[in-house]
Amino acid sequence: MTMTIQTSAPIRAKRKPVRTRKRATFDTMLGRAFLQIAAIAIFFGIWEAGVHAGYISAFLMGSPSGIFASFYQKLLSGELLMDSWITLFEAILGFVIGTIFGSLFGLALWYSVFVAKLVEPFIVAINSVPKIALAPIVVLWFGTGLISKVALAVSLTALVALIAAYQAAKDADVDLQSLMISMGADKHQVFFKAVVPSTLPAIIATFRINIGFGLVGAVVGEFISSQRGLGHMIFNASSLYDLNSVWVGLFTLMIMGFALYYVIDIIERTSLPWKQATTSHQVQV
Repeated sequence: MTMTIQTSAPIRAKRKPVRTRKRATFDTMLGRAFLQIAAIAIFFGIWEAGVHAGYISAFLMGSPSGIFASFYQKLLSGELLMDSWITLFEAILGFVIGTIFGSLFGLALWYSVFVAKLVEPFIVAINSVPKIALAPIVVLWFGTGLISKVALAVSLTALVALIAAYQAAKDADVDLQSLMISMGADKHQVFFKAVVPSTLPAIIATFRINIGFGLVGAVVGEFISSQRGLGHMIFNASSLYDLNSVWVGLFTLMIMGFALYYVIDIIERTSLPWKQATTSHQVQV
């Protein structure tokens, strides 16, 4: 009796789905940059086509070609660079002062629970007031120069940094603090060795929010009273119904905020490499 042995067909490697391969193609720095640039080009292309077709009013909305012409003119005259530098300087100065002092004060509240509970209602009350409403008072107090714009930026950034730092200090690892105290550490050592390192991620994350608030404070101050700056340019252009120049100022602010956001990202990656190592991988679903 003869037995026939059937050999199984060779196992074929599973092919990756087309959708996964396409996503992997664009899931790179160049791929993402291509998609982002394409989205911007499509947006402006539809906008320009709508203006030429008469569906979008160039008087009320402006046009990409008019925005580019206005941008080129202001760039050649040096007006755009000067206004951008003034607004950037005011925003960064307000951001640095407000963030540093707000963070230090928020961390200092960790030292005394009594003082923290005492001032907490005042912090909440001040934070609930729209800081934009303080602009006329700030201008009256500090004049129409640089100080009033920086003061507005500080008022917007300081409380955000204070609340974030105080909350992070309260959420610091209690078990680690107890362990250090049991090993003979005093309050200052617990603060600098346990509390401050644990609050750094939250404080640096606040930088991303505060850099935008710094720009808001500077621009609002320029709206109220100023001779130069992007806020001054936008206010004057809107008064003259020059929508193209308004868009030039707004897009310049967007680019400025985008650049500053990535500067903060570089600072975070440099100062907290261990945080990047633990959050660099995400679960793909």
